[in-house]
Amino acid sequence: MSRIGKRVISVPKGVTITVTPANEVVVKGPKGELRQQMDRDIKLNIEGDQVVVERPTDQIRHRALHGLYRSLVANMVVGVTEGFKKDLELVGVGYRAAVTGQQIDLALGFSHNIIFDLPKEIKASATAEKGKNPTISLESIDKQLLGQVAAKLRSLRKPEPYKGKGVRYMDEVVRRKAGKSAGK
Repeated sequence: MSRIGKRVISVPKGVTITVTPANEVVVKGPKGELRQQMDRDIKLNIEGDQVVVERPTDQIRHRALHGLYRSLVANMVVGVTEGFKKDLELVGVGYRAAVTGQQIDLALGFSHNIIFDLPKEIKASATAEKGKNPTISLESIDKQLLGQVAAKLRSLRKPEPYKGKGVRYMDEVVRRKAGKSAGK
């Protein structure tokens, strides 16, 4: 049995979980509504304030999907109650970020600024304090979408190992390398 798949998902008050006949899970909560299409073999049993994900057999495919869908549904429950947040840090001289509506204007050392359009489900804010690197905070109820957008922003200027410049996650550690002059 999958250790993750057999764990019970507890549903807090104010959250409703329904399964449509097309095997789509709908989670509604105080922060919004999320939908996830599930595999037809995986079943969701809703008993009061607890949800259990079940698989029909011990095939490799079913075992893999068991833990996957349990994690997806659990993340949906956390998303509609608390939400998710990712922070990015811009390390480099002259690197700046400005948020206007659903667009982020990034100055990342290129000859031009990069205008990044955000999905409507994501809220962003940028801060720039004196003596600290500029930061971008992304918030959403959808963990998958939030991680994808944060990865896309990071890919615009990945942290390089010699000076450490680039866009990085707040908790990311960049391993530094010695330059050519260290060999002499």
